[in-house]
Amino acid sequence: MSINSAMAAGASGLIANSSALAAISDNIANVNTIGYKRVDTIFTPNYKIGGGGASRYASSGVSSNSRLDVNSSGLLTPGVSATDMAIDGDGFFVVRPTPTNSGTGSDAVLFTRSGGFQTDSSGYLRNDAGQYLYAWPVQADGTVNQNPSNLDQLEAVNLSNIGGTANATSNVRINANLQASTTPSAAAATYAAGTTANNMASGNVTPDFQRTIQIYDTQGGVRSVTMSFLKHATNANQWHVELHVQPAADVTTGAPLVDGQIATGIVAFDTNGEIQSGAPTTLPTTIAFESSDTAGAVGAGAIRWSNTTGVGAQTLALDLGTAGAPGGITQFNSPSNLDSTVVDGAIFGAFAGVEVSEDGFLSARFTNGVVRQVYQMPVATVFNANGLASVGGASFQITEDSGAFTLNAPGSGASGTIAAQTVENSNVDIATEFSNLIITQRAYSASSRIITTADEMLAEAIQMKR
Repeated sequence: MSINSAMAAGASGLIANSSALAAISDNIANVNTIGYKRVDTIFTPNYKIGGGGASRYASSGVSSNSRLDVNSSGLLTPGVSATDMAIDGDGFFVVRPTPTNSGTGSDAVLFTRSGGFQTDSSGYLRNDAGQYLYAWPVQADGTVNQNPSNLDQLEAVNLSNIGGTANATSNVRINANLQASTTPSAAAATYAAGTTANNMASGNVTPDFQRTIQIYDTQGGVRSVTMSFLKHATNANQWHVELHVQPAADVTTGAPLVDGQIATGIVAFDTNGEIQSGAPTTLPTTIAFESSDTAGAVGAGAIRWSNTTGVGAQTLALDLGTAGAPGGITQFNSPSNLDSTVVDGAIFGAFAGVEVSEDGFLSARFTNGVVRQVYQMPVATVFNANGLASVGGASFQITEDSGAFTLNAPGSGASGTIAAQTVENSNVDIATEFSNLIITQRAYSASSRIITTADEMLAEAIQMKR
């Protein structure tokens, strides 16, 4: 009878609102949980009535379904650690329950917005739920092998693998002036760069101007390079230049280089005192050092670090300036002076910490000032984020409803950027949840009244026989 169905409808209302209360309770309990996504309860009627109506009606009650509100983002707030991260926009961090990837594709891969990452005892980054962060490693040449779907190219981020580092010098910029009115010395008439008796590197010819700069080798060692200038005997706008290493025994060179020379040539200026980057300037702008363990004899004009140094190959780019541009070497009628040198590279430095950029690069900082990119974090996106399945710990798995994932560099495609030293709060609005709590309580009470009313009506029907 219809009264019985009414009681069943009341019971379904109690069950549905109990489920809603459970969801609201979770939302309120997790209001401060990083990366938490609130649960919505959707009520669906169970009735079935034809288009023409029904002569008698039997209650069918109500059903409730719970779904995650993953699409809504929480507020981004400052974190407490350099490894705290949030995604500003769409997407998820890629995490796994373990820090080792078997490479078989069978390991569970999860997605999360919970970016409160800290190092564990082995140096791996994991969040508060114990999920390990995975990223693309940066190759030795600075490139990143990005793949939108291949998870096997990702590896767990491990900071304990980052040791100290040294940076070899690769660029030298010279800012100096050579006095135009310098009178050529008597030695300029017989000057010969490749002859020990007549060059500046040997000390047998006194330069008109000389300064020493320091560069760094591949092991972070400091090497001294002296630049010597001698005014040309007959051309007022040209200078002989020698760059030589001190001590000369640090390098082995091939003819015509002698006495530790690593570069020789002419630096020429125009009538305005600005350098001429082409002929008649002949000083090379690239200086290549062979590794100290290079086998065989040194070739003509080649430069090799001495085997006593034990250092690797490196190439110096020598920047003397460009006409019309500020800086570089000039020839004006004021005292010769080395204004400055800009030399990159660094001595050995210990690992001092990390920093994260908005394009997802996690870089290691060292005590010598060097910053080196180590990992790039991908941002995973799916077509329907609300279709993801929750597996606990604010982590999600792919389902048929969510669609397949795509891994992008942060800020590319539909992916958000990385906000460093920031975390994403839950997307729970406490005022809304308390309002829903009151509504659910009233709905539960009303459903219970259906049962008591139907019970009273059944009692009246039973008493009709008396």
